[in-house]
Amino acid sequence: MAKQKTRFVCQECGRTSPKQMGRCPSCQEFGTFVEEIMETVTTGANRRPSLTVRPPVRLADVEKENYERMKLPIGELSRVLGGGIVPSSLVLLGGDPGIGKSTLLLQVAALVAKDHGKVLYISGEESIHQIRMRADRMTVSADELFLVTETRLTAILNHIQNEKPTLVIIDSIQTTWTDELKSAAGSVSQVRECATRLQEVAKNSAVTIFLVGHVTKEGTIAGPRVLEHIVDTVLQLQGDQFHRYRLLRSIKNRFGATSEVGVFEMLETGLSEVPNPSEAFLAERQINASGSAIAVTMEGTRPLLIEIQALASATTFANPRRTANGIDYNRLLLLTAVLSRRVRLSLADRDVFVNVVGGLDIDEPASDLSVAVAIASSVRDRPVHADMAFVGEIGLSGELRSVSQPEIRLREAFKLGFKRCVIPVSVGRQKPNYPKGLKVIECRTLKDALQVGLMPQT
Repeated sequence: MAKQKTRFVCQECGRTSPKQMGRCPSCQEFGTFVEEIMETVTTGANRRPSLTVRPPVRLADVEKENYERMKLPIGELSRVLGGGIVPSSLVLLGGDPGIGKSTLLLQVAALVAKDHGKVLYISGEESIHQIRMRADRMTVSADELFLVTETRLTAILNHIQNEKPTLVIIDSIQTTWTDELKSAAGSVSQVRECATRLQEVAKNSAVTIFLVGHVTKEGTIAGPRVLEHIVDTVLQLQGDQFHRYRLLRSIKNRFGATSEVGVFEMLETGLSEVPNPSEAFLAERQINASGSAIAVTMEGTRPLLIEIQALASATTFANPRRTANGIDYNRLLLLTAVLSRRVRLSLADRDVFVNVVGGLDIDEPASDLSVAVAIASSVRDRPVHADMAFVGEIGLSGELRSVSQPEIRLREAFKLGFKRCVIPVSVGRQKPNYPKGLKVIECRTLKDALQVGLMPQT
């Protein structure tokens, strides 16, 4: 009898080792190696059947089949997907527990079942009765929506082959397992093998498959990185559970633009799309309050107007605190250093707190100017003009640097009622087409922008 061979696999990055290791050399995580039995194929019966070999086809001879996108009434989801659902695609949706992944996909399943045909919802975490309770709470129903509770990959593939649905939703990929492997469900080998088999089904038929993926404590999708390489589109549902807004971001998309974002609002009946998120984020803004400035940022191809709040208070400690909520902490340290050195703003004895209203996370450098103006407004106790927005990146010398797509940003600001906008001088040299009625103020340095943006001392 042959001796059984084992190996140790890191559950974070997929690195294999012949022995147990306390810390993974690749991802530097502790306690992630799990022992797995190596699969030994001895007979041809255990091997996966080989696919039919097709000869190469000339590009001009490829038939133009009906591969139009499936349109959805949810405009925010269609925007993130690039215009709709692409047939024969494999989509991975990740997010924190309770963020609304299953809720969103149940809404999508009902809409597709009404307009495009049969939908198969396969759950490995809930029973069909629990799904029915959630559907009743959301007032969701469709005659062509079929439910099944299953985790074995073989049974899932049989259901897809027998039902021949237009859309398949698997919740989740971490609970799916195949009996061809000896490792537990959710392990690296199981996730990789199940995703590969499902990809073959999607590409060899006209069915679209949505996979739900769990996330780690760092917010990344759990499992090996190869999972994100296998699928066609990677979506991430983000948001704070204490806020009602949810952001759906496109991290990877083979059929559309990446970095797109869709905004949803969590209600009792499910996720409702927010067609004008800028107006929603500014609805509770307090006019003429110090420490508040409006930033015009870009999320993919969509401009967003976001309120940035700052508070500078006297500290009793030797080292003042810097707290950033919604922006990068290192970026905040850079901006406070520029304010202290280039503008001569006294921050050595003050704690600085910066918050992005609405629970959003901003990574774009074009929001630097609004953050700096909000901090200066709080320190000097001088409000920012209520009808003024700010766009610009700040350099270490205190200069304002140009940003991309200025025309789209200015049109969005003017549409929401802003009469003035501060931009870098370098943007004005490009001679963009400014909206009529919007006063554009070009500034060269941060010091000039503060003189224009802050109201006079009262």
